[in-house]
Order: sequence, then C-alpha cells, then structure tokens
Amino acid sequence: MNNPVLDAPHPPRSELYVPDRSGFWERTEPGPAGFDPAGLAAAVVFAQGHESPWPRSLFYPDGRYVGNVEWNETGPWSEVVGPVRERGGPAGLVLKGGRIVAEWGDTARPDMTFSIAKSYLAVLAGLASDDGLIRDVDEPVRATVDDPLLGGPRNGRITWRHLLQQSSEWEGELFGKSDQVDHFRQIGPGADNSRKGELRERREPGTYYEYNDVRVNLLAYCLLRLFGRPLPEVLRERVMDPIGASGTWEWNGYSTSWVELGGRRVQSVPGGSHWGGGLVISTLDHARFGLLIGRGGRWGGRRVLSETWIERMVQPSPTLANYGFLWWLNTGPGANPALPASSFSATGAGSNVIWIDPERDVVVVVRWIDKAAVDPFLTRVAQSLRP
Repeated sequence: MNNPVLDAPHPPRSELYVPDRSGFWERTEPGPAGFDPAGLAAAVVFAQGHESPWPRSLFYPDGRYVGNVEWNETGPWSEVVGPVRERGGPAGLVLKGGRIVAEWGDTARPDMTFSIAKSYLAVLAGLASDDGLIRDVDEPVRATVDDPLLGGPRNGRITWRHLLQQSSEWEGELFGKSDQVDHFRQIGPGADNSRKGELRERREPGTYYEYNDVRVNLLAYCLLRLFGRPLPEVLRERVMDPIGASGTWEWNGYSTSWVELGGRRVQSVPGGSHWGGGLVISTLDHARFGLLIGRGGRWGGRRVLSETWIERMVQPSPTLANYGFLWWLNTGPGANPALPASSFSATGAGSNVIWIDPERDVVVVVRWIDKAAVDPFLTRVAQSLRP
C-alpha cells in the first residue's frame, strides 16, 4: 500500500514546514515520517543510557575544570576565565521534514555547548561574505582587519579560509592564551594529549591542520572587528530572531576578552568553552539552527544565509578530509559508512552534536552523550530510517 507521506512529491524549499515563533512545534509519529518506530526508540534509549561521564557541575571533586582534564591541560594558559554553568542531563531531538519525531530530556534548558559554537562562527563568516565584508576567503585577513595581531611575515599571510579550516598556524597570544597551548592537541575517542602544549615549529599557513582554540578565537575577534559590533548581536538579529529561536540563549566571552571598538567597550566571544564562557543554548534552538543549515540557509520563504556559502562550508579541507569551514564532514578515511556521505555535523565536547542529513531533511541534536557513543547512536538513528 502506498504511504501518502513517503510518496508525496517534495515541496519547494520555500514551502517546507518550519516551526513558528510561538514555540509551538509540530510533531509526527515515527512510522508516517519514514522511521522504523522500534529502531528509533532503541536509538533514543541508547542515547539516554550512555550519558557523558562529565560531572554535572563541570568541575571534578578536586576542583579541576572538565576542559583541563579532557585535554590534559596544565600550566600558564589553563586558567578558566569565562563563566561555567552546571550542565543538564541527556537530551535530544530528531526532526524529519522539520517536525519532531523523537524527543527526550529537557530540550528547553540552555546548556553550555562547547565547540558547536565554532559552526555558529562559520555562519557568521558566511553573513560577512554575503554582505561583502569578506571579499574573498583567500584574501589575507589583514587586508580588511588592520590589527597588530595580523602583522609579520607569517601572520600577515593568513587568509579567512585558513582560519575557517583551522590551518592558519597563527602565532601569538590572544586574551592571555598563547597558540602554543593547543600544540599537539588531539580530539575524539582515543585522543593522545600527552604532548599537548609542547612547543612545536609552526608550519606555513594553509599547510597544516591543528584544532587550536586560540586561533578560532582569533577568527571570532576578526569577525567582531569586521562587523563593528558584538557577534551575539549580529547572530540574534540576522539568524536567531528570523528562525524564531527563544530568548534564552547567550554567548559569553572571557573576563580578559573586553576590547574597545568604536568608542564602545565590547566583549569578544570564543569559539567554544575551553576556558569557560561560550555559547549557552537549548536543544530546541540548536534544532532550529540545524534545520536552517540543512535547508540551504532558507527559513520558510526567507533567505537567511546564501546557499553558496553553505556549499562552501561543507567542502573537505585540503589539510583534513573530514573537516570543512568549522563543520565536521562524513568524508575521508574516518567516514561512518552507515551515514550518508553528504551528512555533516557541528560537534562540541561533552558531547554535544547537531547532525544534519540534508538529502533526507533530517536533523538530530543530542546533548551530554558519551563521546564513544556518538557514532553508534547516529548509526542507530540512520538505520532506523527506511530507504
């Protein structure tokens, strides 16, 4: 028998369902949405049963911050300089066609989200590109941001692409943190950070990938200078308000990241919560953001971000095949064969994930799941979706 949901022609993107501003969000049962109900329910139970081992306070009993423990960080640049908020429990959403198919935990609770903030920075860079503030991603940043931080033979050659792909090899200190703090850093299951923070020789910009939060914070600072106003203001006005996000999210900087800009004292925000601060946001608001990106930058009939920029964001980097412009891709040697090659994700420690399957119009947000369980969870979700 034909399934009227699966057999219906795909409507134009401008006509696809999006939740309204009132907070009401349509829901649908897994079966009519194309999922195997038992398989999807098992995936949710799996997520709930594999909670992050991080303490709810984000501080261990001996007083150490989870970030310092996670990345084996000690020494002069390990001080927590941004606010830290106690985390909630496991939570998540599965969307199909914009509608909620599965939901667990407190999805309205704003929580720290760590490096998912990097993917929000990539979207802000896209707005700067759409506005003509970034004229060419391969142009040196100092061509439009006149700042001593971008001086010298190496730093002066760094382009926007380098910063967005984490291959800049920028050298220096920003807001009291040296780029050296993340030398030899590794991330993901099985990461070996025994040498993290040891000084290494910097390479040529654009030739070497390194997951370096100081350099990502430099990108945020340069975007602040480019827009001429705080990034949370830009994000709220240009993205979060148009997609009907709640007013509960916030993006906090460091006590050391206040700068003078146009006669105004403003705070530069980080691309994560490595030293505290960062984006504090609900699962529901993450889902709206993911839906926007999965729909090519369009929200209902409104264009928020150019589709061209989103296509750029998810192109593999020359220095890391599964990384785009601050988004993780399902390409390269480490790709998960159970997930579509076109799917991609925003990922933060803890673990917090926004996974997007644009071809099937699926968005998954999962919060506070053990990092070793992320791939198995997403595999279960993907395998529960009927062909």
